[in-house]
Amino acid sequence: MADYPIEKIRNIGFIAHIDAGKTTVTERVLYLTGVIRKVGEVHDGTATMDFMAQERERGITIGSAATTAYWNDSRLNVIDTPGHVDFTAEVERSLRVLDGGIVVFDAVAGVQSQSETVWRQANTYNVPRLCFVNKMDRVGASYERTIETIVARLGANPVPIQLPMGAESDFMGVIDLIKGHAVMYEGSRDHTGETLPEMKITEIPAEYQDEYETRREEMLEKIVEHDEEAMEKYFDGVELTPEEIIAALRKATINMDVVPILCGTALGGKALQPMLDYIVDLLPSPIDVPNVVGLRPGSEEEVERAPDEKEPLSAIAFKVVTDPYVGRLVYIRVYSGKIEAGAAVENVSKGGRERMGRLLRMHASSREELEEISAGNICACVGLKDTFTGDTICAGDNIILEPPTFPDPVVSVAIEPKTKADQEKLGEALRKLADEDPTFLVNFNSETGQTVMSGMGELHLEILVDRMKREFSVEANVGSPRVSYRETLTANVRQEGRFVRQSGGHGQYGHVWVEIEPLETGGGIVFEDKIRGGAVPREYIPAVEKGIREAVENGPVGGYPMVDVKVTLVDGTFHPVDSSEMAFRQAGVLAIREGSRKANPILLEPMADLEVTTPSEFTSSIVGDLGTRRAQISNIDSNGDLQTIFATIPLGETFSYTTALRSLSSGRASFGMEVKNYSPVPDHLLNTLIGKDQG
Repeated sequence: MADYPIEKIRNIGFIAHIDAGKTTVTERVLYLTGVIRKVGEVHDGTATMDFMAQERERGITIGSAATTAYWNDSRLNVIDTPGHVDFTAEVERSLRVLDGGIVVFDAVAGVQSQSETVWRQANTYNVPRLCFVNKMDRVGASYERTIETIVARLGANPVPIQLPMGAESDFMGVIDLIKGHAVMYEGSRDHTGETLPEMKITEIPAEYQDEYETRREEMLEKIVEHDEEAMEKYFDGVELTPEEIIAALRKATINMDVVPILCGTALGGKALQPMLDYIVDLLPSPIDVPNVVGLRPGSEEEVERAPDEKEPLSAIAFKVVTDPYVGRLVYIRVYSGKIEAGAAVENVSKGGRERMGRLLRMHASSREELEEISAGNICACVGLKDTFTGDTICAGDNIILEPPTFPDPVVSVAIEPKTKADQEKLGEALRKLADEDPTFLVNFNSETGQTVMSGMGELHLEILVDRMKREFSVEANVGSPRVSYRETLTANVRQEGRFVRQSGGHGQYGHVWVEIEPLETGGGIVFEDKIRGGAVPREYIPAVEKGIREAVENGPVGGYPMVDVKVTLVDGTFHPVDSSEMAFRQAGVLAIREGSRKANPILLEPMADLEVTTPSEFTSSIVGDLGTRRAQISNIDSNGDLQTIFATIPLGETFSYTTALRSLSSGRASFGMEVKNYSPVPDHLLNTLIGKDQG
């Protein structure tokens, strides 16, 4: 791997809304690049990248899977990601380490709700991307309409570089606007999965010539805007060569000024070779993206690292999985330097040394041993026992790289073992699953004696419970899903916290004054120390903060965690003999408990953006049902006989919505959903919701 030139590496991922065809596209890529000899299918449960039992049964991707392929003398490190909103963390952590992305769209549906989410995530991590409009052979497919939705809903600057020939069942290939030829396909994939339609490069058919010339001019005008040299030649009437056009487009794509658009049909096996060509031609190698920047441990000093194996080692762990054959696998992206199998490394995030055992290049669920891994590459490691998602790994001259960020869980269920024998296994299973998934949290509620697991949605938790049964042989009773409510305050309060106990001998004395104030949404919990003149000794201030942070975990309305609150320690007194850390911690707790009741507390519930696509005949009944669920309809779009309903809905009203929608539409409607923010619960529903949740 060290000898492979870094400029020939592409770290790419396929991202999209659920059912847009990411895994099917990936499967064809693996076949065309020779990684597999037979094309598997998602609907048959034979896709290479969907290797988990649950993925094969349900026909969806649950975990991101990595593989390596080769095309046009380049190495493609490929990650296939989930499309379901419950597994958005898999997309988040993959995009953190990718250099380029291919966003797959359904040519019938266009941009869908999760398409917007992954697009925003790619923007957050500055990932250049191509778009592949898939399913061009489906009834109702429209290349032009899909591009319009990319502009309208994503605010992108698309540059179509292909023109489809035919549509729906007559789709037969594409016209390449850059290279000036047609790519035609004959035949179809055979039933064994061992052949795809045969590709032929031909001259552009006469009936497409006029449209080709028009579209090519439009394309060139958009591309040359971002390259002065190309612009001069274009306006001087000099014919640009395909190589010059690709060079200018590559530059604009990497700078994220434009997004090239391609099309095809993955299931039908058409127009995938040109897509692979353009992945290599247009997406960046590790040396084409800005150098990674980290911070010196314990300081704000920024350090830049170039993607060069001669630089000091810096790598980030982005995924942890438990493999049944080799144990704990940690996936890493190496940004600089190189690692040899068996080398000692430092986990800078945790401050401990570890030994890098075996290095593995992953091919979905299979693996191949490596002697070393160099800058710009992705691999899996065995032996890193205390390394978790987001940790930075170095070997001398340490820096800390920015970890991926993950949303907070929004749905919880109580879980308990069925038998005493399951008790210990349950704890081990929950620990291992929480190691793997940063959006899966486990808490023990001391008041109820229950173990509560929290995740991103019903499906997320359902899959985790299923994995516990299959992978860890744990039988457990699981409660009904509950919404993860939050509380916040709406008024400023100055509050005393006084903890005094006398019981003979040494007593306990802690006394503080705090100012409590609400923050803007997303402000978190902020503690500020404004003690002057030693009113509270310095050694007790961390104890006060600890008590405050403990108290905000149980709000005054329903006992839910508080958010977006600032607490300032402004005054207090102490006793030279009786004061202690414990006393001041309790004083902090009492100040928050009493003060939060006076600060006009409110209950917040998670709100989701909902998108329902349905045949028009069912629209009125679906809208009526959404009204009973407290949904706010924002818009209804028509596309032929299909209508898309856009709404905002409380997450708690969406439990079992899949079943309800299936019933309302005779199984013909579908929906996508994304949790967006928290919103105050109406006063008249407060007692009902709290009683329902806690009952």
